[in-house]
Amino acid sequence: MLGTIEKPEFRVGRVQLKTELLVALISGAIRLIGLTLRIRMTDHAGYFTGDHGGRYIFVFWHNRMFVMPIVYSRFYFRRKTGTATAATVLTSASGEGTLLSKIVARFGMGAVRGSSSRRGAVALLELSGRIEDGYDVIVTPDGPRGPRYQLGPGVVFLAEKTGAHVMPIEVKYSRSIRLGTWDRFEIPLPFSRVDVTLHARHHIPPLESDEAFEAERQSLETALRGSSC
Repeated sequence: MLGTIEKPEFRVGRVQLKTELLVALISGAIRLIGLTLRIRMTDHAGYFTGDHGGRYIFVFWHNRMFVMPIVYSRFYFRRKTGTATAATVLTSASGEGTLLSKIVARFGMGAVRGSSSRRGAVALLELSGRIEDGYDVIVTPDGPRGPRYQLGPGVVFLAEKTGAHVMPIEVKYSRSIRLGTWDRFEIPLPFSRVDVTLHARHHIPPLESDEAFEAERQSLETALRGSSC
């Protein structure tokens, strides 16, 4: 059972676990499985080989979240300039978000709390401020509760407001297990292959109409869907 941002409670079966213990267990599992994974990166965006200046909004589906701390640790700092730019993750304003924010902190990432249903406007303002301060941000655009594989409007709004590039990231596991959650959360099996594709970055210009906004949203959703669905 997950509590709230103010008072998180976590239960596995009939056992209630302290937050820090659960964070340690999950982080340890991610690192342990990550050591066995064969990650193959396909860079259609030229992020590692070409001009990648400016800030980014990295987006991927909620159910591919498990492997991303490992991808971040292995690949994120491999930039042309050799500089290390911190990233901030958008997490929900719930017990799950509390847990996630503590997990990503163990992999060197910050967090902003909020979602479409709770603290949404405040979270967008905070993310805008992080981008202006030089951070990249990471968003699961169908989270925290779906619908699965549908990109919400927040990413388009944030990119339009800040001028940051949107980088759709597609993730495929050769072997995985699916949980019975709303997003069919996937956990890669040890020694499986993980294909990570960086799709062409999107720049969102000032949009003059609702139709133009929806066209950009659909374009990003299509790029993310690929063969992940």
